Amino acid sequence: MRPSQKQKKQTSPLRLVGSQLALFRRVAGLTQRELAERLCVSEEWIGSIEQGRRPLKPDLAEQLDALLDTKGVLAVAAENLPEQEKFPVWAEEYMDIEQRALALSWYDTLVVPGLLQTENYARAVFRSRVPALGEDEIEQQVASRVERQEILHRKTPPTASFVISQAILMDRLGGREVYAEQLRHLRESAELPGLTFQIMPFGRETHAGLAGPFTLLETPEHTRYAYTETNRGSHLTADGNQVSSLGLKYAMLRSQALNPEDTRGLLDRLLGER
Repeated sequence: MRPSQKQKKQTSPLRLVGSQLALFRRVAGLTQRELAERLCVSEEWIGSIEQGRRPLKPDLAEQLDALLDTKGVLAVAAENLPEQEKFPVWAEEYMDIEQRALALSWYDTLVVPGLLQTENYARAVFRSRVPALGEDEIEQQVASRVERQEILHRKTPPTASFVISQAILMDRLGGREVYAEQLRHLRESAELPGLTFQIMPFGRETHAGLAGPFTLLETPEHTRYAYTETNRGSHLTADGNQVSSLGLKYAMLRSQALNPEDTRGLLDRLLGER
């Protein structure tokens, strides 16, 4: 390289688009929080896009173009981003809906729901994966999972309901200290505004959730989605029949599980026994 030549700075497409958004936002005189409030998303969501950690999706790009008067620049950039490998396409779509959800209902049988996991518990979950993940990938996945949880703590959180099997609370993923920390976090989360937490106890004679875990979500446009995940793949759908069927199952699960008060009592007992 000749001395007069400057070495070009290498950057990713996500980082480039994020930098553009940050510039347009500052020119408009808005902070990340102010922009997030106008778009009804989290401040962390905007920060992640500006830092190149999360892709700018076309629908949000169109809203930003209208709000920031950027003449379609961000929409064009979002449409032409290369396909990302950080998350599968289905995961990106699901997380977009989750971040905007007005309401979500979550039933799980094997692991604490991701939105309620501590960082150490999440790390133990990802370290249990087979085939094994590399440490860098584990840390990336943990950071992304913890970031998602911000929706439960925003100024106007979604209405959130969780039903989990008591069997989840009998495992000791990550060891005794991680287990105790996770129990305390669940007990604290059970007091969050708009959040209902219930445990499906051992010894049930009838059980509406034998077919496995699922999540239901409702967007600000009142579109309802159902999400299921198995070893063979994941499925996100807005099909009315499928969503309605799982909605009926979830209503039955809530009636079969311990009520929120008894659930908190069980958590208190487990915390005392640990």
